[in-house]
Amino acid sequence: MIKTYIKEGQIVPMEVTIQLLENAMKDTIDSKGVRKFLIDGFPRKMDQALAFEEKVVPSKFTLFFDCPEETMRERLLNRGKTSGRADDNEESIKKRFRTFVETSMPVVDMFEKEGRCVKVDARKGPEEVYEQVRSGFEGKGVMPEK
Repeated sequence: MIKTYIKEGQIVPMEVTIQLLENAMKDTIDSKGVRKFLIDGFPRKMDQALAFEEKVVPSKFTLFFDCPEETMRERLLNRGKTSGRADDNEESIKKRFRTFVETSMPVVDMFEKEGRCVKVDARKGPEEVYEQVRSGFEGKGVMPEK
C-alpha cells in the first residue's frame, strides 16, 4: 500500500504513518527496552502533531535547527552537486521552503509556546551545533544512552 502511494507521488495517509511509528516504537520497547525516540522529519503538519500526541504519546520536545533560508539554499545547492537528488535545485528548494514555512513552522511555534522546543542555531559549524543539541537535550533531562 505504501509503495503505491510513493510510486504515485502521493502522501501516505497520516493515520498509516502514525500507526507505523507507534508499531515501530512498541516493537523497540518490547525487544530492547528502549523508551527514548528521536523521530526525524515528523510531524510536518499540525494535524499530525496533534494526532500523534493524542494516539501515541506526547512529545517531550521538538528539536528545531534554525537557519536562514539563504544559508540552507547554499547548502542544499552544494549538496545537489554530489547527492544525485533531483529536488536539490533552485525551484524545488524554493517550494520546499514555502511549504515548510506555511505547514511545518506552526508546529514548531506551538511547541515553542508550550516550552517544548530546543532551538539550535544551525548557521554554526558541526561541533558548535552538536554542542547546542547536547546541551538542549541535557536541559530537557534527556541524556543519550551509553
